[in-house]
Amino acid sequence: MKQLYIARHAKSSWDFSGISDHERPLIEKGVKRTKLVADYLLQNNDKPDLIISSFAVRAYETAALIAETFSCPKENIQVENNLYHSDIDILFDHLYSLPNSINSVMMVGHNPTFTEFANYFLRDKIDWLPTSAVVCITFKTDKWGDIHRAKKNVKFVVSPKILKHKK
Repeated sequence: MKQLYIARHAKSSWDFSGISDHERPLIEKGVKRTKLVADYLLQNNDKPDLIISSFAVRAYETAALIAETFSCPKENIQVENNLYHSDIDILFDHLYSLPNSINSVMMVGHNPTFTEFANYFLRDKIDWLPTSAVVCITFKTDKWGDIHRAKKNVKFVVSPKILKHKK
């Protein structure tokens, strides 16, 4: 079985003038919300074997917070330039190129692409993947190259707002 986590970066700041979009850092609210989601993953034993992140600061910082929750070294986060302003074909290219020895992967990136990517697998489509949200899909296959035709299951769709309502 293969497992895919589609994660949108945490809430970031627009308050810094003079920096480019990809340099925008997280705000404290985004850090807290990501930790809430990461704790949910930890409590449910949902640990990805690999985290692939956009090179944008806000995506990498989100990936690092999640990795830290699982005591995973930041050096193990695979940073990809082409996840920033990507399309779903690029995301599929990353999945198809993964070694089959990796059973679960988390991809951390940006809307609108990550909403479109999640909706590719969801029966009940979402309008917008919120910041710090994670969608988890499982595939009944042992090869990443076969996920498009494998039987799939939506394991969960979780966001900070959903988790706050569960308390």
